Amino acid sequence: MRTVTYGAACSLDGFIARSDHSIDWLHWSRDVGEITAKFWKSIDTVVMGRKTYDVAGSGGRKAYPGVKNYVFSRTLKPDPESEVEIVSEDAAKFVAKLKREPGKGICVMGGGELAHALFEAGLIDEVGLNVHPILLGKGIPMFLDAGGSIELQLVECKPIDGGCVYVLYRVAANGNST
Repeated sequence: MRTVTYGAACSLDGFIARSDHSIDWLHWSRDVGEITAKFWKSIDTVVMGRKTYDVAGSGGRKAYPGVKNYVFSRTLKPDPESEVEIVSEDAAKFVAKLKREPGKGICVMGGGELAHALFEAGLIDEVGLNVHPILLGKGIPMFLDAGGSIELQLVECKPIDGGCVYVLYRVAANGNST
Protein backbone atom coordinates (compact mmCIF):
# COMPACT_ATOMS: atom_id res chain seq x y z
CA MET A 1 0.00 0.00 0.00
CA ARG A 2 1.23 3.50 -0.83
CA THR A 3 2.35 5.94 1.88
CA VAL A 4 0.45 9.22 2.35
CA THR A 5 2.61 12.03 3.74
CA TYR A 6 1.26 15.35 4.98
CA GLY A 7 4.04 17.87 5.06
CA ALA A 8 4.78 21.53 4.96
CA ALA A 9 6.93 24.30 6.26
CA CYS A 10 5.35 25.81 9.35
CA SER A 11 5.98 28.40 12.01
CA LEU A 12 6.86 27.25 15.51
CA ASP A 13 3.27 28.04 16.51
CA GLY A 14 1.86 25.79 13.78
CA PHE A 15 0.89 28.06 10.89
CA ILE A 16 1.68 27.33 7.24
CA ALA A 17 0.98 30.87 6.03
CA ARG A 18 -0.02 34.28 7.26
CA SER A 19 -3.74 35.15 7.31
CA ASP A 20 -3.35 36.69 3.83
CA HIS A 21 -1.77 33.39 2.63
CA SER A 22 1.69 34.97 2.33
CA ILE A 23 4.76 32.89 3.06
CA ASP A 24 7.34 35.68 3.06
CA TRP A 25 8.79 34.32 6.33
CA LEU A 26 9.94 31.01 4.82
CA HIS A 27 13.67 30.38 4.70
CA TRP A 28 14.95 28.40 1.72
CA SER A 29 18.40 26.80 1.83
CA ARG A 30 20.53 24.16 0.15
CA ASP A 31 19.73 21.55 2.80
CA VAL A 32 15.98 22.21 2.43
CA GLY A 33 16.47 21.68 -1.29
CA GLU A 34 18.20 18.36 -0.63
CA ILE A 35 15.43 17.15 1.70
CA THR A 36 12.79 18.24 -0.80
CA ALA A 37 14.56 16.56 -3.75
CA LYS A 38 14.86 13.29 -1.81
CA PHE A 39 11.15 13.43 -0.90
CA TRP A 40 10.04 14.18 -4.49
CA LYS A 41 11.85 11.04 -5.68
CA SER A 42 9.67 8.99 -3.31
CA ILE A 43 6.29 10.22 -4.60
CA ASP A 44 4.36 10.21 -7.85
CA THR A 45 1.14 11.88 -6.72
CA VAL A 46 0.20 15.22 -5.13
CA VAL A 47 -3.25 15.91 -3.68
CA MET A 48 -4.37 19.36 -2.59
CA GLY A 49 -7.48 21.35 -1.82
CA ARG A 50 -8.77 24.22 -3.91
CA LYS A 51 -7.37 26.93 -1.60
CA THR A 52 -3.86 25.50 -1.83
CA TYR A 53 -4.26 25.16 -5.58
CA ASP A 54 -5.38 28.80 -5.83
CA VAL A 55 -2.21 29.93 -4.01
CA ALA A 56 0.06 27.59 -6.00
CA GLY A 57 -1.60 28.65 -9.25
CA SER A 58 -1.21 32.35 -8.52
CA GLY A 59 2.49 32.09 -9.26
CA GLY A 60 1.78 30.67 -12.71
CA ARG A 61 2.37 27.11 -11.51
CA LYS A 62 -0.69 25.10 -12.33
CA ALA A 63 0.76 21.68 -11.54
CA TYR A 64 3.73 20.14 -9.80
CA PRO A 65 5.86 18.71 -12.63
CA GLY A 66 6.67 15.03 -12.91
CA VAL A 67 3.83 13.83 -10.67
CA LYS A 68 0.08 13.29 -10.99
CA ASN A 69 -1.81 16.30 -9.55
CA TYR A 70 -5.30 16.11 -8.03
CA VAL A 71 -7.24 19.11 -6.70
CA PHE A 72 -10.32 18.56 -4.55
CA SER A 73 -13.01 21.10 -5.35
CA ARG A 74 -16.76 21.24 -5.77
CA THR A 75 -16.56 24.59 -7.61
CA LEU A 76 -13.68 24.28 -10.09
CA LYS A 77 -14.49 22.83 -13.49
CA PRO A 78 -12.18 20.35 -15.24
CA ASP A 79 -9.90 21.90 -17.86
CA PRO A 80 -8.84 19.46 -20.60
CA GLU A 81 -5.74 21.60 -21.21
CA SER A 82 -4.59 21.37 -17.58
CA GLU A 83 -2.18 18.85 -16.09
CA VAL A 84 -4.33 18.94 -12.95
CA GLU A 85 -7.28 16.62 -12.43
CA ILE A 86 -10.19 18.21 -10.56
CA VAL A 87 -11.89 15.78 -8.17
CA SER A 88 -15.35 16.59 -6.85
CA GLU A 89 -15.96 13.32 -4.98
CA ASP A 90 -15.24 12.73 -1.30
CA ALA A 91 -11.51 13.27 -0.67
CA ALA A 92 -11.15 10.44 1.86
CA LYS A 93 -12.78 7.88 -0.46
CA PHE A 94 -10.67 9.06 -3.39
CA VAL A 95 -7.36 8.97 -1.47
CA ALA A 96 -8.24 5.56 0.01
CA LYS A 97 -8.65 4.30 -3.56
CA LEU A 98 -5.33 5.90 -4.59
CA LYS A 99 -3.55 4.22 -1.64
CA ARG A 100 -4.64 0.78 -2.89
CA GLU A 101 -3.35 1.41 -6.42
CA PRO A 102 0.25 0.61 -7.37
CA GLY A 103 2.68 3.50 -7.31
CA LYS A 104 4.99 5.61 -5.21
CA GLY A 105 4.02 7.79 -2.25
CA ILE A 106 1.26 10.38 -2.13
CA CYS A 107 1.92 13.92 -0.88
CA VAL A 108 -0.83 15.94 0.79
CA MET A 109 0.17 19.47 -0.17
CA GLY A 110 -0.81 22.57 1.71
CA GLY A 111 -3.63 23.36 4.03
CA GLY A 112 -5.22 21.75 7.00
CA GLU A 113 -8.77 21.20 5.71
CA LEU A 114 -7.86 18.37 3.35
CA ALA A 115 -5.40 16.91 5.84
CA HIS A 116 -8.11 17.05 8.53
CA ALA A 117 -10.46 14.91 6.43
CA LEU A 118 -7.66 12.45 5.65
CA PHE A 119 -6.57 12.24 9.32
CA GLU A 120 -10.19 11.56 10.34
CA ALA A 121 -10.33 8.72 7.82
CA GLY A 122 -7.02 7.26 9.07
CA LEU A 123 -5.30 7.77 5.72
CA ILE A 124 -2.25 9.86 6.70
CA ASP A 125 0.82 7.68 7.33
CA GLU A 126 3.49 10.34 7.89
CA VAL A 127 3.83 13.97 8.90
CA GLY A 128 6.90 15.88 7.71
CA LEU A 129 7.61 19.39 8.95
CA ASN A 130 10.18 22.08 8.30
CA VAL A 131 9.66 24.12 11.48
CA HIS A 132 10.75 27.75 11.19
CA PRO A 133 11.95 29.86 14.12
CA ILE A 134 9.11 32.36 14.02
CA LEU A 135 5.87 32.84 15.94
CA LEU A 136 3.26 34.20 13.53
CA GLY A 137 0.55 34.53 16.17
CA LYS A 138 -2.20 33.92 13.63
CA GLY A 139 -2.58 32.59 10.13
CA ILE A 140 -3.52 29.44 8.25
CA PRO A 141 -3.17 26.54 10.71
CA MET A 142 -1.32 23.40 9.71
CA PHE A 143 -3.64 21.27 11.82
CA LEU A 144 -7.34 21.60 12.52
CA ASP A 145 -9.07 20.09 15.54
CA ALA A 146 -8.74 16.35 15.09
CA GLY A 147 -11.40 15.62 17.71
CA GLY A 148 -8.81 13.67 19.71
CA SER A 149 -5.15 12.94 19.78
CA ILE A 150 -3.15 11.23 17.04
CA GLU A 151 -0.06 9.43 18.28
CA LEU A 152 3.13 9.87 16.27
CA GLN A 153 6.50 8.12 16.28
CA LEU A 154 9.64 10.12 15.51
CA VAL A 155 11.45 8.85 12.41
CA GLU A 156 13.92 11.68 11.81
CA CYS A 157 14.87 15.02 13.33
CA LYS A 158 17.68 17.35 12.31
CA PRO A 159 18.56 21.03 12.43
CA ILE A 160 18.77 22.75 9.08
CA ASP A 161 19.99 26.13 7.90
CA GLY A 162 18.31 29.29 9.14
CA GLY A 163 17.54 27.90 12.59
CA CYS A 164 14.90 25.56 11.16
CA VAL A 165 14.30 21.98 12.25
CA TYR A 166 13.22 19.16 9.95
CA VAL A 167 11.11 16.45 11.58
CA LEU A 168 9.44 13.38 10.14
CA TYR A 169 6.88 11.42 12.13
CA ARG A 170 5.08 8.18 11.36
CA VAL A 171 1.47 7.92 12.48
CA ALA A 172 1.42 5.23 15.18
CA ALA A 173 -0.09 1.89 14.20
CA ASN A 174 -3.09 2.46 16.46
CA GLY A 175 -3.65 5.89 14.86
CA ASN A 176 -6.21 7.99 16.70
CA SER A 177 -6.82 7.89 20.42
CA THR A 178 -8.96 9.99 22.73
